Amino acid sequence: MLRRKVSFITSKPPLITITTTIRQKSSGGKRPKKKIYHRVPELDRVMELRKKPTTILELKTLIQSQPKSNPLFLRDLEKNVGFVRKWDFMALIEKHPTIFRVTGSPPFVHFTDKAHRVAQQEARARDFMEPLLVNNLRKMLMLCVDNRIPLETVEFVGPEMGLPWDFKGCLIDKYPQFFSVRAFNGRDFLYLEDWDSTLAVTAREARLAQEGIVVNMKPNMDKKKFERWQKLEFPSPYLNARRFDTADPKTRKRALGVIHELLSLTMERRMTSAQLDAFHAECFLPSQLLLCLIKHHGIFYLTNKGVRSTVFLKDGYVGSNLIDKCPLLQFNDKFVALCGRGNVDLSDIKSSLQAVV
Repeated sequence: MLRRKVSFITSKPPLITITTTIRQKSSGGKRPKKKIYHRVPELDRVMELRKKPTTILELKTLIQSQPKSNPLFLRDLEKNVGFVRKWDFMALIEKHPTIFRVTGSPPFVHFTDKAHRVAQQEARARDFMEPLLVNNLRKMLMLCVDNRIPLETVEFVGPEMGLPWDFKGCLIDKYPQFFSVRAFNGRDFLYLEDWDSTLAVTAREARLAQEGIVVNMKPNMDKKKFERWQKLEFPSPYLNARRFDTADPKTRKRALGVIHELLSLTMERRMTSAQLDAFHAECFLPSQLLLCLIKHHGIFYLTNKGVRSTVFLKDGYVGSNLIDKCPLLQFNDKFVALCGRGNVDLSDIKSSLQAVV
C-alpha cells in the first residue's frame, strides 16, 4: 500500500517539511523519508503585497458596474460584498481619499476626478489585450486533449487570464472562426475551431528564442551548450497526450510542460491550486498534482499564504516582481498608484461612513 503524507510547517523558519511514508505489506513498512521543501519568501510576499491592490480594484469594478442612475450607495455594500468584507471596504474608502469620494444623501461612493480620468484608460488597455486574450484562449484549448474545455472552467480561471466578465459575448461570439460553444454530456463546452501550428510555441521556447537559443540546434553548436539544452528540453505540451504511454517518462515531462504553459497564459503567472486542478481531465494532468508540483519545486512554487494555496511559475518572477506585465496589469498598477497621499480632508468621508453605520 502506498501512503503519502504531506505536512506544511507554517512557523517562522522558511521551510516546509514534507514527510513521505511508503509501506510494504511484506516488510511492514519503511522509515519515513523527510524531504525539505524550501520556502521562497519573495513569492510568499507577493500574496501579501497583492491584498490591498486587489481590494482597491474590486471596489473600482463595483463602482463601474453600477448604472449611472443608481450609484454604489454605502448601504448596499453589504449586499455586494457581504457583512464582514463591508467593513474592509469602508476602511479602504476612508484611507484612500485620492481615489474614492463619498457624497450625497444617502451617501454613495464614487471616483475622484483624477481617479475617474485614469479609470477611463482601462478601455484602451482592454483593447490592447484583446488579441493576446484570443491567442491565449486558443493556446489553452490546444493544450486540451480534445481541444475543448467546460465553459465553467474558463469562467473559473477567467480573472487570472484577464478575461472580461462578459468574455462569451465580446470574445467567443466575436471570433466564430476560432471558437464555438456546444453542449457535451449535459454541459456547455468551449471548442477550438481552428488549430494553428504557429501558436504551438511554449512561453519557454519563445523566451529562449529571444535570448538567441533556437530549437533546431546546429551541428557546430558548442557541446556544453547543447548538453544544457538537452537537459532543459521537454516534449511539446501541444502534442496530444494520447500519443504517450502512461509508463513513458516523457509523459510526466509533457505534463510538466502543460502546467508550465497553463501558468504562462495567466497575467501574473500564477493560479490557485483549485484552478489548476480544474484542467485535470482535459489536459491529462498527474493524478497526484500536489505532490508533482512539490517534487518539481525548481519550476513551480506552491505557497499556502493567502486564503487559498497558490501555484507560482518561478521563472515569471525576479524576487517579488513579475517580469512581464500585460497592458491590463500596467493599467491596474497606474490606478492603484493613486493611493498616494492627497490634500482631501477625511472629515467629510468619516461623517458619511458614520451615518451609514
